[in-house]
Amino acid sequence: MKSIFIKLLAIILLTTAGIATYAQPSKSSSAKITGTLLDDKNKPMDFATVSLLKATDSSVVKGTLSNDAGAYAFDRVANGTYIIKVTVVGYQKTTSQPFTVADGATVTVPQLIMQQVSHALNAVTVTSTKPLIERKVDRTVMNVENSVLAAGNSALEILERAPGVSVDKDDNISLKGKQGVTVMINDKLTYLTSAQLATLLRSTDGTTIQSIEIITNPSAKYDAAGNSGIINIKLKKNKQSGTNGSVTVGVGKGKYGRDNSTIQLNHKVGEVNIFGSFSHDDNKRMQDIGLKRIVTDTAGHQTYFNQYTAMPQSRHNNSYRLGADFNTSSKNTLGFVVNGYFNSENDSNDNRTNIGRNFTQVDSSLRTVTSIKQTFHSFAANLNDTYKIDTAGQQISADLDYSKFTNNSTAQYVTNFFLADGNPQHPQAFLGNLTPSTIEIKTAKVDYSKPLGKSLKMEAGAKFSDVKTDNDLMEKLAAGDSYQSTNHFMYDEKIDAGYLNFNKDFKGTSVQLGLRGEYTRSNATGDSSNIVQHIARNYFNLFPSVFVNHTFNDKNELSFSYSRRIDRPQYDNLNPFVYRLDPYTYQKGNPYLKPQYTNNFELNYTYNKNTTLTLGYNRTTDVMTEVPGTDPATKVAFVTQQNLQVQNGYNANLYSSYTITKWWTGDVNLTAFYLGFKSKGLEGGNLDKGQFAYQFRATETFTPIKGYRFELTPNYQSALTYGLFSVHPQYSVDAGVSHSFADKKANIKFSVSDIFNTRRNDVTSKYQSIDLDIRQKRDSQVARLTFTYNFGNSKIKARQHQSGADDEKGRVKGN
Repeated sequence: MKSIFIKLLAIILLTTAGIATYAQPSKSSSAKITGTLLDDKNKPMDFATVSLLKATDSSVVKGTLSNDAGAYAFDRVANGTYIIKVTVVGYQKTTSQPFTVADGATVTVPQLIMQQVSHALNAVTVTSTKPLIERKVDRTVMNVENSVLAAGNSALEILERAPGVSVDKDDNISLKGKQGVTVMINDKLTYLTSAQLATLLRSTDGTTIQSIEIITNPSAKYDAAGNSGIINIKLKKNKQSGTNGSVTVGVGKGKYGRDNSTIQLNHKVGEVNIFGSFSHDDNKRMQDIGLKRIVTDTAGHQTYFNQYTAMPQSRHNNSYRLGADFNTSSKNTLGFVVNGYFNSENDSNDNRTNIGRNFTQVDSSLRTVTSIKQTFHSFAANLNDTYKIDTAGQQISADLDYSKFTNNSTAQYVTNFFLADGNPQHPQAFLGNLTPSTIEIKTAKVDYSKPLGKSLKMEAGAKFSDVKTDNDLMEKLAAGDSYQSTNHFMYDEKIDAGYLNFNKDFKGTSVQLGLRGEYTRSNATGDSSNIVQHIARNYFNLFPSVFVNHTFNDKNELSFSYSRRIDRPQYDNLNPFVYRLDPYTYQKGNPYLKPQYTNNFELNYTYNKNTTLTLGYNRTTDVMTEVPGTDPATKVAFVTQQNLQVQNGYNANLYSSYTITKWWTGDVNLTAFYLGFKSKGLEGGNLDKGQFAYQFRATETFTPIKGYRFELTPNYQSALTYGLFSVHPQYSVDAGVSHSFADKKANIKFSVSDIFNTRRNDVTSKYQSIDLDIRQKRDSQVARLTFTYNFGNSKIKARQHQSGADDEKGRVKGN
């Protein structure tokens, strides 16, 4: 099977390369056509769409854009009679008189004048105003760019407000109650673990985000990772030519003060477009965690632990992005992007634990003071090329990606033990940890698309990824000792993938069939206490997908989709390191964790373009989930990752947008779902647990005064079950106001998240000998004031491009 799959990839690559070569224009087509465009004020009409049509049947031969001087040109044109058609938003369509082209001649088309459409300004203004939540056939889009709630928030904080999305106490992202979400940025996988992804998203200023796309059932073109779907964060497209950009500064106040600043620049000259941005923020926040647990030993005696931890966190984030696009010809665009971050974090945890025969009677206690200093560095580079083989839509693109993440953490734990009367019980304990970690990611991919007629289109592609992680754990038991390596863990994973998609349009119906194949080779090596463990896995999987969409009329549309997906373990969840909160509480990885597989079915009905009902079912096997445990002998509690046997999920989503008055619009998103988990022999018992739950989110937008925009967003999530945990209800209200002035170049925004300070993250778990209750409150009530100034004109959009390394980056931890 492996050799067949590799041969298939080779055939795809050779075939697409051959097609690209074959499709080059013949050398005998040597004629040239030139011309210029002016607007109705006799100024050059730049960046208009110019089409060369056959005069006999008006079929399109070639297309191009006019340049800054209003000029356009077509090379290598065959003999014949043609006309020129010009279109641009806000202007009437214009066509030339027919003209004839002969061999080797250069034809200059008479100058064309573009006339403005009456009321064009009103039309443009209406089109540019998008709702905060927009429902499309295959995805839900959250248009962040103009939202008052985006200002001053990071990408992670904005994600918490997206429909159906929730972020738990450990920054794990869930969609409709399910974990296993794949996060992409500009259509590129991030290849990071949950913690590293959280750092990356905290480093991404909300003012740089254009929209967030939620794709619950992706096609075979996307990586097969992500059992609950894909969240794609689209960064802003720079719409400006010449030299231009924007500057944003903001301040905020929760329990502590915070600030943020971003500068974005764009410069376009000739066929070169250079763009870049830099963001910085200082963010200090408080986090309080209360943990109550009851431990029952083998004799049936119970010990009660009542823990409270104050966790102030101080973060300093810096992120950068620099890229350029080169139009090497009218058909080819070459681009590169480099981006990264350099962040630091200081945590000071103060943990107090009371131990006794019940929660009110204390027999002994301990206090652990922890100081953690962390640094996070990343660098990523992407080289991409897109070649448009012909004007019919045939094109081929390629990407090369390299990413490196370097994390370093130094932690010191000092524990004092006390008797019930407060006197010392044991000598003070000291533990020091040093945990350097490096992740390297290399990917290469090629995508090819070709129309096979008016109603049939083929897409094909191949991808290779190579990920290496190197983690070391060094410890010392006294402040003056030197660090000794106690655990060295290395992980290497290679994935070969290929896909084939066919899209066919019938009368009122469109069908897409896709098949993706992925061959995975992984090696995990752990060296702990001079005991070397080696775990190797090789597996091949096929991932089919089916999409059918039927339009009954202008108001009624029905679609069905199916896809099979995989989630591979995050790199940190495979790492067997032990991370301690105090002597009685720790977290560790599981190198034997297996990937999970999901079959997703969705039925979608849309009425009048603004109301959508979605029904879905999914079944996941070998479910990866967090499982708590307790050692009855030592009474130490721990959390690790394990595979449960089956998860069944049923969901229904209702979305509707509405207009109450000219100045009051809104949308509502209601999701109801059931998650059920079954696993035999788990912790000595058989798990059979599930619960119906629902999420509600509404957005009200008010524009009663010209230049002012008000937003109000209430959120509610009912209690739900995930694995062995019962998650308590969550609810909050966000609000904000923005004002544009200085000819819309300046904007000031004020917002308050969690106005009533109600957002919490509380969970309980009661299963077999497990009995724990976790209460967590973050610094969620934050007021922000943000000012943005845009400079330069706004005509040309910088090209947005998707690299091939986004999935692997999404599985890295520590960002």
